[in-house]
This record gives sequence, C-alpha cells and structure tokens, in this order.
Amino acid sequence: MTKTIFITGAGSGLGRGTALGLAKRGHHVIATTEITSQKTDLMREAQEQGLNMEVCKLDITNERDRALIDEYDFDVFVANAAINEGGALGEVPMDRFRAIFEVNVFATLESVQHAARKLVKKGSGKIVFLSSMAGTITTPFGGPYATTKHAIEGMALTLKDELEPFGVQVATINPGAYNTGFNDRAAEEKWKWFDESRHFTRKEDMEKQDAGLKNQLNPEDMIEKMIEIIPADHHKFRTAYPEEMEKKMKKTEQERWDMEI
Repeated sequence: MTKTIFITGAGSGLGRGTALGLAKRGHHVIATTEITSQKTDLMREAQEQGLNMEVCKLDITNERDRALIDEYDFDVFVANAAINEGGALGEVPMDRFRAIFEVNVFATLESVQHAARKLVKKGSGKIVFLSSMAGTITTPFGGPYATTKHAIEGMALTLKDELEPFGVQVATINPGAYNTGFNDRAAEEKWKWFDESRHFTRKEDMEKQDAGLKNQLNPEDMIEKMIEIIPADHHKFRTAYPEEMEKKMKKTEQERWDMEI
C-alpha cells in the first residue's frame, strides 16, 4: 500500500537517498530541504529520474517554514533534519552546544508538534524520529550530538505513550556510522575553536577518535532499511542498523547497570 510520506532534512545524506528511494517505490513523498539550493538540486534529480515528488524548502528552525507542515496531508512524518558537531563536552563553546540543541531537539519537537496535531485529528498515522546509535551509545568527543540524540530517545518514548490512544504510532530509526560526509564534517568543526594552548583536552586523543571515521559503512544499506521501515504498518519501536550495531547498543545499555566509578 502506498503512503504519503513527509520527510525533513532531505537535502543531503540518508534523508535525500531515502526520499528518492521511497518515491521510486511509488510512495508520494513530500521532501523538504533546509535551503533553496538543496531544493533546486533535489528537484533536478527527481525530474531526471522521472519521480513524482514534491520538494519544498523547510528550515525547521524557522517558524514560517514549519507552518508549511500544516498545509499537507500525510500518513507518515519523518523527523530527519539534524546537524552534527564534535568536540570535548567539558570544553565545547556553549553557543555551539546550544545551536545543535536548537536544531536537533527544540526545532525537531516543534516540527513534530505540527505533525502530531494533524495525525491526531486524522486518527491515524506515524511519526518516525531519526535518532542514532548515539541515542544510547556515547563516544569521546561525540558528546554534543549524543546528548541531543539521547533527548530524541526520551522524546520518542514519551510521545509513543501519549499518542497511542489517538491511533498515532511513534518510532525511531537508529543508524550506525555511515559514510555520507555528515560525521566527517562534524569532526572538522571542533578544530575551528579548539586551541591546544588553552584547552585541557589532548589533541592526539581527538585525532585518534577521528581516525575511526575511515571505517564508516556504505549508506546505501541504511537507506534500503529506512525505505523498508518508514512506510511499514508494523515494526519494532526502535530500528537499529546494521544488526551488529543493535547488538552493541543492547550490550552497552546492559553494561551500564554494572558500571562503577
């Protein structure tokens, strides 16, 4: 059964690939992008592939842009838009920390509230949060992003209980580390403010962590999983992928109960 699917942050990465893939499967996709140049680029690709896909510019931090959500009828709302930034949590400049929360937490919830009102009135539908393995697992120097995704997990679990009586489903998708450029750009940002002469964090520790980005996964696998899960009527509340990452997330959560300091 085809669905009408509204997805934010479709201008790049997993969101873009998923929007195009869902449209190829025959779903009616309303794909939104943060900026107009992304809109133009996505429209061009959709036209070249012969896809019937609506594309609009929607910056989730912009109140007027968020109001566009009210103009569409949809079955599934995918809260995918997010930014990423790395750095030591004990030293990250608070303006950078607030900025990532503004997008990933506050603006995400504001956009989801628009969707929730529509779906509750409709009496059916689904909201999917793009969380992350960082929603349950933390790594050194990934704290700014991980804290926002931990917030998303709490948000999604709470909304699941609150919206279920109205016939609205809520779920998360938790990708591992995929090679879309998203994580690489995040890792670069900390070097704009980090000063070895002023900060206590060791530069070599951060460089060692960054080296792990060389082993990121093929995003096409994650995109296929998202295309499968997003329109599905029934699936697990949390979809972590790949399976090895799901096992790691479960193991990490269990180990925390025995963690000592």
